[in-house]
Order: sequence, then C-alpha cells, then structure tokens
Amino acid sequence: MTKTSSVSPEKIDLIKEKAKMSRLETIRLIAKAKSGHYGSSFSSSEIFATLYYHILNYDPKNPKWPSRDRFVMGKGHSAVGVYPILADVGFFPKEELDTYTDLGSPFGDHPDMNKIKGVDFSSGSIGHGLSVGVGMSLGARVDNEKYRSYILMGDGELQEGQVWEAAMSAGSFKLGNLVAIIDNNKVTVDGNTEELMNINPIKEKWENFGWNVVEVDGHNVEELVKTFENLPSVDSDKPTAIICDTVAGKGVSFMEHGYEWHVANLGEGDIKRAIEEIEGGQ
Repeated sequence: MTKTSSVSPEKIDLIKEKAKMSRLETIRLIAKAKSGHYGSSFSSSEIFATLYYHILNYDPKNPKWPSRDRFVMGKGHSAVGVYPILADVGFFPKEELDTYTDLGSPFGDHPDMNKIKGVDFSSGSIGHGLSVGVGMSLGARVDNEKYRSYILMGDGELQEGQVWEAAMSAGSFKLGNLVAIIDNNKVTVDGNTEELMNINPIKEKWENFGWNVVEVDGHNVEELVKTFENLPSVDSDKPTAIICDTVAGKGVSFMEHGYEWHVANLGEGDIKRAIEEIEGGQ
C-alpha cells in the first residue's frame, strides 16, 4: 500500500521556492558566461529542489561522509541549476558562484567532483552516470551501508547503449538501493527525442530489465515528494526508475518545449522577461 506524504505545506512551498531560485540563478550565471544550458536545467529544477531540501541524506560540513546518499548527474550539462542549491544548503559560500566559468574557477559547464564540494561524479559526456551508480550501489552492499544512489538522466541519454548495459546489470544484481531518475523532457540539443532516435516505450523497457518503475509529473512537487518518500527499502531486490514527465525550459514561456534553448544565451530584454515569468509563476 502506498503511504501518503506527511510533509507540511510549508515544506512544499519551500521546495517550490528553491526550484525558482535555481532557475533565477541559472539565468544569472549563464548571463555571466554568455552561454549555457537553460532548457535541461529548468526541466530538472523541481527534481533538484525536492532531492536537496527533503530527500537526500547528506552533511555539507562533511561532504565525503561515507553514509551519505549519492547523487550523480548523467546529464552533467544541467550543473548550473545545481550549483546554486549546493551553495544554498551550505557546501560552499554563495559568493563563490560569482566565479562561474572564470579561468581557474572550479565551476565549469559540467561538474567536477575533485573541485566542488557536494559533487559525487565528474560528468560530461552523457551515458556514464548509471554505470557509476551501479558501482556505488554495489559498494554500499560490500560496505554494509544503507545509502541510496540517485542517478539523474535525460531522456536523450537513454539513446546511449551503456545506459542499457547498466540497467541490465542493476536488475541482475537486484540493487534496491539504486534509483534512476529520467528527466523525460522530450528534446535534445538537435531536436525532438522521438524523431531523432525513438526511445519509447520507456516504462516497459525498464520493467523488462527488472526494475520497479514509477511515472510522475516532474514539476509537481507533491507528486515528487510522495514518490521519493515511498521508495522500496534499500534491501529490496529491484532498483527503481522514476520517469519524470517534464518540459524543457519550464517556467519561461518562450523556452518551453523548444530544443533551441538546450544551450543558448539570452539577450538583455529576454533576461528581464524570463525573470519576471519565473518570479510570477506558481
């Protein structure tokens, strides 16, 4: 039986506000860099906020705490949306974000686990994250730890063959402590995902690899909270895939559903308009 969430309305509102914060900071940082990934960062904003403000078990004062939950971004190009959250929860001073993409700055377009506290994997080229998660989850089993490994992937990432090798391995190893989160925003840098390389039916494919599969609205914080709170035990014999129905560029009307905003740069007038829409959104 699925449990209902006991999270307070105030916590739900907090998570929503932090998702807005992530979007606003993404605009600020990309304006500084003159280029960046809007669409895929905005499609993940509620996922980032739900994880870091309610679900993940971590300690900003001890980033390498062995019992912490792991979070890996296969879609590392969305790191600009996570950096502000890592700063906000205390992994490093917020002022350090002002160096984003400067020569010598630890904050690049993709995350570097050797330079940024709170980052568990240096992702860049997509398709590797789930394999890393399989290794982390097997490591937890060997070390008798109870942490989970959460792996965020884009739907375009599912076009990579290595993803399905890892999915097969996770199912075979019965890794109940592994959670794959699919940001199903339906676009890639080159166009519509289905038209370029059809990955459907996503749900049935994961199920056939031995995974427990849940489908949710990736922008509905209440749904996300309930789904993550109701994950099977880490000792269960099936990994879980959460397919999040999302919108690329969510929160900015002229970006939504458009692959053109996967990586781009906003002009001054569009920056003002985008900020106004995000601040005025629900």
